[in-house]
Amino acid sequence: MTAPLEYDVVASRIDAHGGLATARQAQIRLDTDPAGQAGAFNPAELLLAATAACMLKGAERVAPMIGFDLRGMEVRVHATRRDNPPRIVSIEYDILVDTPEDDRRLELLHTNIRKYGTVSNTLADAVALSGTIRRR
Repeated sequence: MTAPLEYDVVASRIDAHGGLATARQAQIRLDTDPAGQAGAFNPAELLLAATAACMLKGAERVAPMIGFDLRGMEVRVHATRRDNPPRIVSIEYDILVDTPEDDRRLELLHTNIRKYGTVSNTLADAVALSGTIRRR
């Protein structure tokens, strides 16, 4: 049995408007200002970015295994929030793929992205997660 993977992030307050999250040698600016800050990700946007990154990474992992001709990919993610209590109630995504592969192979890629995504699988247990894949 292999040891479980573990992840660590450290987030620090910079000032009343924002913070900085660090993991390994990477950093992301955080919007912590109640009025918002256009130059940084707010917590909900970070969640959506993590979802999109998970799908992009999943495609990069599976494409060589299934011999998929992946020339480019974009993931668009949208969330709907409820206010009382505040929570994300649904997340929808649209995966746009630049590929000459046929529809059956495109759906195989989608199946594998959904099946093996750490972040997307975690979210799917907590919120309605749905989406499509299509050729660009």
